[in-house]
Amino acid sequence: MSSNPSSFIFCFCLVFLLQSACASKARHLKWELGYLDWAPDCVQSFVIGINGQYPGPTVRAKAGDTLVVEVTNKLPTEGVVIHWHGIRQLGTPWADGTAAISQCAINPEETFVYRFVVDKSLLIQGRGQFNCSLARYSQTTWTYPWPETMCAFNNTQCTPHVLRVQPNKTYRLRIASVTSLASLNFAIGGHKMVLVEADGNYLEPTTVDKIDIYSGESYSVLIRTDQSPSTNYWVSINVRGRKPSTPPGLAILNYYPNPHTKLPAIPPPPSPAWNDTSYSISFARKILGKSSLNPRPPLAAQRRIILLNTQNKMNGYTKWSINNVSLSLPVTPYLGSIKFGLSNAFDSVAPPENFPADYDIMQPPQNPNTTTSTGIFRFELNSTVDVILQNANTLTSNNSELHPWHLHGHDFWVLGYGDGKFDEKRDVKGFNLRNPPLRNTVTLFPYGWTALRFVADNPGVWPFHCHIEPHLHMGMGVIFAEGVELVGRIPLSALGCGLTRKLLIHE
Repeated sequence: MSSNPSSFIFCFCLVFLLQSACASKARHLKWELGYLDWAPDCVQSFVIGINGQYPGPTVRAKAGDTLVVEVTNKLPTEGVVIHWHGIRQLGTPWADGTAAISQCAINPEETFVYRFVVDKSLLIQGRGQFNCSLARYSQTTWTYPWPETMCAFNNTQCTPHVLRVQPNKTYRLRIASVTSLASLNFAIGGHKMVLVEADGNYLEPTTVDKIDIYSGESYSVLIRTDQSPSTNYWVSINVRGRKPSTPPGLAILNYYPNPHTKLPAIPPPPSPAWNDTSYSISFARKILGKSSLNPRPPLAAQRRIILLNTQNKMNGYTKWSINNVSLSLPVTPYLGSIKFGLSNAFDSVAPPENFPADYDIMQPPQNPNTTTSTGIFRFELNSTVDVILQNANTLTSNNSELHPWHLHGHDFWVLGYGDGKFDEKRDVKGFNLRNPPLRNTVTLFPYGWTALRFVADNPGVWPFHCHIEPHLHMGMGVIFAEGVELVGRIPLSALGCGLTRKLLIHE
């Protein structure tokens, strides 16, 4: 997220682990980001790696630990930042890793130190998803059994990931989607899964065959290895929400004592149709919070904003807009400009908090034009805010896309989903205030609405945006600010661009 189109944001999805009674530690890491000649899907290409590794190194930490990561940018021309997805950055909003919002981009040959306390335990899986399918694919069919020669097991860069298990045991799997575009469906052949956690918060245990998981989301599931130990089983992911052009991604559930190279005897489990929205909504409504362990939402909100998601045109280019305003980011990061009272650093007019009542969400916009703004929403510290995400038809007739929305710096309660246009008088009384899931990422389904509630209790400036990367860069997001006057000393290295550079750094 940067006003510089050649900046990259690295997003690490942080997945909940059980807390330990061990004393907190400071964990120091040094990372160099640079290009590698790599083949993650058995096709050689350039990728961005960390310390010569792709995927990057594994980071393990417990709640209460201090993570200190010294990041040096070795890319030749691009600026970078690192976002720690799911960490709320309590007291350290400058470490959120959002260029033009919380910090300046790290330019080539520059170093920035991220220092923050981990408020949720985390595990970053130090290995990537296997993208080289073992399947023989044609335009209309899959054939089985599949030839082992299509992807060699001796290629360490793209060999299938192997989950080694013992028979008749219970395992906890932590699953995170770090896609930049696709939504996924996750399944394990012959095995049911029990959902127990989402985005670092407890769920009411729910048994499912498959999981829809959207960009930025994470889950923990329990599986029981109670199937025949004479064979291995496929772990598969399939594309959802947009028509797939690739075969499924596959890993192997390897039952002891089988060799991990033994291919499963049966095909991977089938996925729901890519455009089966009813399945997706039904799955989402099964996810309920564990009310005995999670905090309950406030019974009422002091403020409610309704955000209409539309596709628009501007100067011949396709944009995404919120209430007909496409987000643009300023040269000076918001956190520094608000902290130091630089009122001319971004637009002073806040974005609209609603959209016209007569807007027809079932049709392409009558006026497809949009405008851009760097304006922000400001909330009173510790106030309760409702956000209603409203979907609509795109520029193409009979088409509405799904959007996973992620909020930085907070968790929120998902109060409900609905079809069609949100009706405040009708729909608010149906909000789930008893056991809503507590999350940081939620999906907005085609032609529908999603309601969430959060407490603005974390001083800082926080983006709320579609987690599909192209949509974000095309303007699909808003900026929330609260209690910035209470933010402590911001490191100078986060302020070395735009107006804050001129104000604070004397060269």
